[in-house]
Amino acid sequence: MAIYHSDEQLYKVLSEVFDQVAERPEHIKTFTNSNLVIRMRFQEPEAEVLLDGRQPPMEVFFGPRPGRADLELEMPADLLHKIWTSEVRLRDAFFGGQIKSKGNIFRVMKLADLFREAERIYPDVAAKHNII
Repeated sequence: MAIYHSDEQLYKVLSEVFDQVAERPEHIKTFTNSNLVIRMRFQEPEAEVLLDGRQPPMEVFFGPRPGRADLELEMPADLLHKIWTSEVRLRDAFFGGQIKSKGNIFRVMKLADLFREAERIYPDVAAKHNII
């Protein structure tokens, strides 16, 4: 059974996660100083999130956005849930082909701090939304 039942639900949860991430900018400096734009495309439900790290503070956009991203990641929304709840390791998902990427994959290292911070916050937000 799917964790996320609609793009609206996914956007609401991710919005809370990224809002809390942004409250501690010192923990995501690697990303906000990276000059990178990351697009995350999800399936089940179809959704898109754009993370803009070209300058502090980080900006997050929900829904399709025009323009190019430096790195594009594509995955099922439930996979992100499993990564952020430690059911699946991010590394295993990448190297196992569950996450598809376009762009320089080595740039994903600039996301490490951001993903760690989101992973720290996500379980509480997910519990609040009754998806854990």
